[in-house]
Amino acid sequence: MTDSAMRPFFEPRGVMVVGASASPEKLGAVMAASLEKSGVPLARVNPRANADGFATSAAEAARQIADSGGHPDLAVICVPAGATPAALADCAAAGARAALVCSGGFSEIGPEGAAIEDRVRDELARGGMRLLGPNTSGFFAPGRGLIASFVPGAHRVAVGSVGIVAASGGVNHMLAFRLSGQGVGISLGVGIGTGVDVDHADVLAHLASDEQTRVIALHLETCDDGPALLAAVRAATARKPVVALVVGRNNVSEFARSHTGALATSWRTTRSVLSQAGAVVVDDEEQLISAVIGLSGGRIAASRSPGAALITGQAGPGLLIADELGSRRVDLPVLSEQTRQRIGELLPPLTYQANPVDTGRPGPGFSEVIAAVADDAEVDAVGVYGLTEPVLDMVSSVRRAKEMQRGSAPVIVAMDGPEEELAADRSAAVGAGVPFVTGPLGLAQAVAAVVEDARLRALDEAAVAVAGPGLEASGGWDEHAAKRLVAGLGIATPERRVVVSREEAHAAFTELRAPLAVKILSETLLHKTEVGGVHLGIADREALDAAFDALLTIGAERVLVEEMAPSGIDLILGARRDPVFGPIVLLGIGGTAAEAIGDVVIRSAPLSTEIAAAMPDELQAAALLRGWRGGPAVDTAELAACIAGIGGLLVANEWIDELEVNPLRVTAEGAIALDAVLVTRKEDDGVDTDN
Repeated sequence: MTDSAMRPFFEPRGVMVVGASASPEKLGAVMAASLEKSGVPLARVNPRANADGFATSAAEAARQIADSGGHPDLAVICVPAGATPAALADCAAAGARAALVCSGGFSEIGPEGAAIEDRVRDELARGGMRLLGPNTSGFFAPGRGLIASFVPGAHRVAVGSVGIVAASGGVNHMLAFRLSGQGVGISLGVGIGTGVDVDHADVLAHLASDEQTRVIALHLETCDDGPALLAAVRAATARKPVVALVVGRNNVSEFARSHTGALATSWRTTRSVLSQAGAVVVDDEEQLISAVIGLSGGRIAASRSPGAALITGQAGPGLLIADELGSRRVDLPVLSEQTRQRIGELLPPLTYQANPVDTGRPGPGFSEVIAAVADDAEVDAVGVYGLTEPVLDMVSSVRRAKEMQRGSAPVIVAMDGPEEELAADRSAAVGAGVPFVTGPLGLAQAVAAVVEDARLRALDEAAVAVAGPGLEASGGWDEHAAKRLVAGLGIATPERRVVVSREEAHAAFTELRAPLAVKILSETLLHKTEVGGVHLGIADREALDAAFDALLTIGAERVLVEEMAPSGIDLILGARRDPVFGPIVLLGIGGTAAEAIGDVVIRSAPLSTEIAAAMPDELQAAALLRGWRGGPAVDTAELAACIAGIGGLLVANEWIDELEVNPLRVTAEGAIALDAVLVTRKEDDGVDTDN
């Protein structure tokens, strides 16, 4: 048995169904009939039932289960929402430690249902029970024959090694059916539903220690406790791969107050921090299925740049696969001279043999080709694509190749052809332990998942996170003050002067190097350009006077005069306190168009400089930071220190809500903060900074 707090759910010694019915179409009857097939001691509870064998109370049901040698660990509650709190109390008194509630009628219907939900929580606390649901179609553990689901066909889910934890019971079943259809079975499938008590983190912890589970599929819609979820994902990925699908691509954060807040949507943030915790994040259910199948064949060694190889007898599909792998930053290294010499002895001379390997129509030496490529020192994983061939048994060739391999590089197979032939090949692959997908895109997604899992594990989360200095809470955070703060983190800022009169502005003009920027200083105005509060390229006193007067007309009481930085690449660097995941940092292409471009990378804080150093490469415009067409190249170590430092500062100071540098300009002389904004916590957040 798994040593887990979830054992009363998934490995119960007895089950009572409360609200069982003699009418076969009712939920209680369906659930009881489904659970009865498990062989676990079962009791049906219904005070009004006249049928033989029904218990009239939870206490009587517990005695029936005890008489069968069990214990009433799990109560499946099939009564209306209003009757659920009382049913939970009775079950807890009878010894139940876990409850599954499938029905609706709770907080989703409004205040009346929310009040019932509060009573449910009270009963859970009073009775020491855990609850899965409500609003879920249940769970299933096919290997144990335990199907706590009312969905037709759930008993036909194949037994296997993939664990599913899904926000939706429907998605849980959909993924199980889809994977089963691909020949990949399920160890445990759980639909969280409303998540009043048991959540994704709880089930992840169980699956992480479950010996039957080799790969975990995670489907997420919402999250109340971000740190707990990330801790669970981090602990799980240390032992087995996790593939995550996050719903909510078009959700925009309601609490956006600055550029950083607007860009760090909950969907974007959730995907980013899950990846940081080690999960392979995918875009849709098709990618999830391909990724899970690919990883079901095993992990490869952790590596910052794993190498993959592609072998195909069809050049056109091979180009599609190679192109997709390239877009996913999967390296296809040139095979060694020794490997090419070996496969050159096996293949026609006109085929391409450096990687991808084009075999032409696969022949008798196909197994030797696969084995030779898989044993190349630069290759960590191999993808093989082909069409069904009457003269070649692809799966048998791969199986023989695995027997010939000296190393352990996994081989993933994709095929296309008539469905009846594919079904036979798929069945043979499953029997041989070979991951099998269909289509060029499916193979690319499967191989990319194996590579990404290895790449994520190579980032040392154990590296020391950068800690920030603790500061006394205060107000008055205009741009000048915010720049002094970031300068203390080692981020360069322009030479500048704060002036309140025309005479002081003239003095500043004399002391500073033109051209100059002239800006309104305000503690509350976050986007100065939108109100005409920024004047650039001031090269003479006349232009200075005009800019100063213009700022006075929009209410400026103080003005910032500063030197302009040389040209370069503008970035946005921000840190904010996410309501779910806590402190996060954001790096992206910056300037006034930052939100429109939306090219950003997010990490949870605090973070190490190692984690921070990997962020620029994930930007879509990463090439701009490497000296694009003679432009300035970013100093990765310097930028990583800036990222980690701003994250550490936010973590160390609860009174800071957001800190943003935009733009942070990358120049030939280094990075320099052209603007900085600090937002303090509101009074109703528990901190009063007089801001």
